[in-house]
Amino acid sequence: MNKLLSLYLVIIASVLPVVIKAQTKIDRKAVVQRHDVINRGTDSLSSLSIGNGRFAFTVDATGLQTFPKHYDKGISLGTQSEWGWHSFKDTAGYKFDETLKTYMLNGRKVTYSVQWSQPQRNKDAANWFRENVHRLQLGNLGFILLHKDGTEAQVGDIKNIRQELDLWTGIIHSSFTFDGEAVNVETCGHQDQDLVGVKIQSKLLTEGRLKIRLRFPFPTNQFADDGDNWKNPQRHYTAITASGNQQATFIHRLDTNQYFVRLVWQGTASVKNTGAHQFVLSPKGKTDLLSFTCLFSPHKTVATLPNFNQTEVNSIQQWKAFWQSGGAVDFKGSTDPRADELERRVVLSQYLTKIQCSGNFPPQETGLTYNSWYGKPHLEMHWWHGIHFALWGREKLLENSMSWYHHVKANARAIAKRQGYEGVRWQKMTDPDGNESPSSVGAFLIWQQPHFIYFAELDYRAHPNKQTLNKYKDLVLADADFMASFPTYDKEHDRYILGKGIILAQERYKPEDTFNPTYELQYWRWALGVAQAWRKRLGMQPDAKYALILKKLSELPQKDGVYLAAESAPDAYTNPKLKTDHPAVLATYGMLPYNNKLDTVVMKKTFNLVWDVWDWKDTWGWDFPMTAMTAARLNMPQKAVDALFMPIKTNTYLPNGHNYQDGRLRLYLPGNGGLLAAVAMMCAGWDGSTTTNPGFPKDGTWKVRWEGLKKMP
Repeated sequence: MNKLLSLYLVIIASVLPVVIKAQTKIDRKAVVQRHDVINRGTDSLSSLSIGNGRFAFTVDATGLQTFPKHYDKGISLGTQSEWGWHSFKDTAGYKFDETLKTYMLNGRKVTYSVQWSQPQRNKDAANWFRENVHRLQLGNLGFILLHKDGTEAQVGDIKNIRQELDLWTGIIHSSFTFDGEAVNVETCGHQDQDLVGVKIQSKLLTEGRLKIRLRFPFPTNQFADDGDNWKNPQRHYTAITASGNQQATFIHRLDTNQYFVRLVWQGTASVKNTGAHQFVLSPKGKTDLLSFTCLFSPHKTVATLPNFNQTEVNSIQQWKAFWQSGGAVDFKGSTDPRADELERRVVLSQYLTKIQCSGNFPPQETGLTYNSWYGKPHLEMHWWHGIHFALWGREKLLENSMSWYHHVKANARAIAKRQGYEGVRWQKMTDPDGNESPSSVGAFLIWQQPHFIYFAELDYRAHPNKQTLNKYKDLVLADADFMASFPTYDKEHDRYILGKGIILAQERYKPEDTFNPTYELQYWRWALGVAQAWRKRLGMQPDAKYALILKKLSELPQKDGVYLAAESAPDAYTNPKLKTDHPAVLATYGMLPYNNKLDTVVMKKTFNLVWDVWDWKDTWGWDFPMTAMTAARLNMPQKAVDALFMPIKTNTYLPNGHNYQDGRLRLYLPGNGGLLAAVAMMCAGWDGSTTTNPGFPKDGTWKVRWEGLKKMP
């Protein structure tokens, strides 16, 4: 017995160091700060942003927004908030009904808000409602740097640039020289107010050759708004409403709204209106130090603003709290040469989605930097923007925007009623109040519909109590009511089908012809099952209509042993046009869990076919993490990693962490959010997975340590 006990103790002693090592907490600060961003030039794609999820401010190499034109086709120098929206006046008296077109689908008439080619009145009405409202660029805050002869600096005059974003504190440190004189700038964002703090040190201040310029651009009704439209000065109004005692307040008034900007500085300086919508803060005195804060607000306020030091402390404290909350991943020690780059993308994506996507509204795809699609959010992208917050143990940041669905429920119910359905039909391209935007594609998409049930289920997993159930039950059940009323009964085959009158997530199919897309069928089945589970948790009886749809919903369509994109698309893998855009058939077992309607052998064959034949250069940033998720579930970890590093332009991650797509979408936050969701899943797994780090190869090339992550459904 003593020998056995001794042997047991020896074994324990030999194992114990390994166990202790495995449980050692990750040095989060070290992981984060080894990916601080450093700029040494003025590449237009190198801009850096600060923000709090509801407001963001993007700067060039000077630490402010000094050269907006140089950056406007890169990562634009934007100043945007979730409250800053504008609409041009409707002088033609358009009615939303003029955007509606009637389709005969499944034996009845259904109306959709679409883009018209003719007649002209309908076309103009659709364009007006699509373009209005649009998100505002609130202002441009930059330096005036003057040569000794009084001429202004151009971007090429800035030398010896070194700029660093300290991710752990959220502070940007910028240094450069101009005419041989050093300029040092610190820029930070308040985490509770839409406020920027700036501190500048330079002899140029004492010489009167460094000033601060605040400019107010005019909004555009274009797809993008880069924040440097100085046209139409007569169509808006700006003025100083108050000044003195080291502060000034400005009003910017447009067609349908107004907002305010306040500057508060330390030291001696004066503010002057120097041109149309342009104001200059000129330091005076012999000090080479200037600090100020700048607040953007929808309302005039006289409350005391935080100074720079207080803003800096706020940023340091709250960013530290963010990084110490939720999950963390450490790839140090891996021998796969891609590991450091993956860790960089993961760290920077956490930063970017926190400042751009964690507010009280679903974000637009370019966040709070510059407009895409007029600044409007797309609800099918909300999954990619948001679910990673829950998987990384920061579900509160997802909850922020979930509450918005309560606000827009009435509009969503009106859409469903107009089209002859029950419950709520969630909008696709929308605005802060949940109004529909006409779209010949978006109006027919349905894969945004189950998203809210997914969000609510993730939140329930984090907080499995009656409070969570009661908070979201009305939305979950109204969502499911629509989903149960939407399918059409096929009497000949005694089944329910999705369609016709839909466009699947792969936006390559005509709605009039399309039915039974594989991914959407599986999503429908999963979400209705979750809704039934919610009814049980709430002490309610199962819904008979939900049960009927679950029993008789069409099977997943196959041909030649692989899943099709849709039953209506038997040529899905032979028609070149149908092998582009999102390979959404993979989402059937990437975004969604297994159930007995899915054949994993067929899915693996489908995955291999898609991998080989897809036109990957015609895809989007979230397609790569989606593919990685499917590979992980199929026990193909090498493919999962390979998917994350597929050498395709839309899978590019810039030095500042942004997922670049093309000249139109120079940043694309669904790619960043998708990456975080995929990595969380590849580390922590999913319901039913038992392998440690199931998404990473077990050949010894990956050393993966993580903490605080949650399993995916």
